[in-house]
Amino acid sequence: MNDASNICLSCGFCCDGTLIGYVELESKELPVIRELMDIEDANGNGFFLQPCKNYCDGCSIYLKRPKQCASFECGLLKSVEQKKMDFDSAIEIINMVKQKKIALEKKLAILPFPLKSESFSFKMVELKKLLQKMKTDSLITQNHLELMSDIDQLNILISQNFGVSLY
Repeated sequence: MNDASNICLSCGFCCDGTLIGYVELESKELPVIRELMDIEDANGNGFFLQPCKNYCDGCSIYLKRPKQCASFECGLLKSVEQKKMDFDSAIEIINMVKQKKIALEKKLAILPFPLKSESFSFKMVELKKLLQKMKTDSLITQNHLELMSDIDQLNILISQNFGVSLY
């Protein structure tokens, strides 16, 4: 197995909802994917929300995965493939993101208000909007400000290394 494959297996952020909130499906993919998972239908075009139900330490539908999944390459993967970053540095970044995400999820679990989104990326958007509104309404606490800072730090780390933004 090559470094690129090992990066993807170590990471999974594109499948677990960290980087991507949903996957769009082409109309010709719908029959096959519909047999593998529940999909949403919008005007004849399908999509499914992340986290992907077929991701558990790897893709269980890899050979039949959607085109968007097959073609997605994050910035970290591209950096390793282009030899701009070595494998160990990439794994270190993945582990940093995992640690920051776990710390954020612990804080989310004790929030006095529930978040509706299942996808981590959508939760971050939802939370950022709620916290901005609280700030505007002068209801924000020091804990909320720290949470906003944590989200911003994670977003910077993801943006710089994976080439996508949480919001």
